[in-house]
Amino acid sequence: MRRELHLIAHDIRSLENVGALFRACDSLGVAKLWLAGFTASPPDSRISKVALGAELSVPFESVADISEVFRKLKHEGVPVYALELTDKAVDLAKFAPPDRMALLLGTETTGIPPSLIEKCEGTIKIGQHGIKESLNVAVAAGIAAWAILNVRV
Repeated sequence: MRRELHLIAHDIRSLENVGALFRACDSLGVAKLWLAGFTASPPDSRISKVALGAELSVPFESVADISEVFRKLKHEGVPVYALELTDKAVDLAKFAPPDRMALLLGTETTGIPPSLIEKCEGTIKIGQHGIKESLNVAVAAGIAAWAILNVRV
């Protein structure tokens, strides 16, 4: 059985990052991309330029209020985990993903607000070795999605 993963892009400013998320979702087989808050949604030429048509193949839903995404996923029995650098975050390399889950992504500059992290089942981080201690949101989502969808339990 293949694991089911949803990505939640919350308040992503960059349309290029949104396009890159569509491309990663298509490549990796993500079940659905949720575009929440002020994250832009297709059709948009700047998203399409990076997505290269993936915006036409990836199931997505645009929702202004992120609470609605949490409600819908909870109703479907899909737990939400935050992808964020926090003291309590589990390293992605040690994370044992459930069969169905969603991964919340935060803004490019400030990450995920603590009020949203509190609504999540847990927090996952990508171990890093550089001085910046951060990754581009689309790059981080791609790394995490690949690891979650390909881990063998």
